[in-house]
Amino acid sequence: MARHLARWELDGVGGAVVVVDVIRAFTTAAYAFGAGAREIYLVGDVDEALAFKLAHPGTLALGENRGLRPDGFDFPNSPAMVRAADLDGRTLVQRTSAGTRGVVAAQDAGRLWAASLACASATARAVAAAGLGEPTYVITGRFEDRPGVGGDDDEMTARLIERARSGEPLEAESTAAALLATDEAAKTLALGPQHCDPADIELAAVVDAFGFAMEVERTERGLRLTARPA
Repeated sequence: MARHLARWELDGVGGAVVVVDVIRAFTTAAYAFGAGAREIYLVGDVDEALAFKLAHPGTLALGENRGLRPDGFDFPNSPAMVRAADLDGRTLVQRTSAGTRGVVAAQDAGRLWAASLACASATARAVAAAGLGEPTYVITGRFEDRPGVGGDDDEMTARLIERARSGEPLEAESTAAALLATDEAAKTLALGPQHCDPADIELAAVVDAFGFAMEVERTERGLRLTARPA
């Protein structure tokens, strides 16, 4: 049976691991690939993202800290804003408060994917093709200092991906409607237009906007995310 864990529960967790952040980290990453990005390096800290950008000229930084775009970042954590950008062939570095930190925590994974509704079915196909058995879904919207609060959007996304992997009906329309009604959607929109485009949540609710899965590789430069047709 597939497991749903928080990022602080990942020590020793191997096999297939799917890190879920639908509002908004891995929706933003998917739309960045849709806009032509070649690769995205995922980091846990703002300073680490800025250091990576400095060490690799031409890299663009995107993401947030507590929902807000940090100084020195080229983009906030906004799928709508990256969708409108010319990212053809570009290297990006992404840091977010939940999603990228979940990837960093999954250090024992045999294979590792980042996922949102935008690439749900492709992720399910990639996980099934890996042949590693039941996956572990990382619900990054959970925070250790806020037990029982948050993560509903990532939970419903993980359940949809698992339905796709198991060959069950996706329930895409009802999942999208439920996501739009979450507290996380309302909180994110309230950040204001400098940090959240009004279209961000609508894009996060689009199921299977893309036919690729986003897999993480461990490289000398860091945790490298790429889009792979699945």
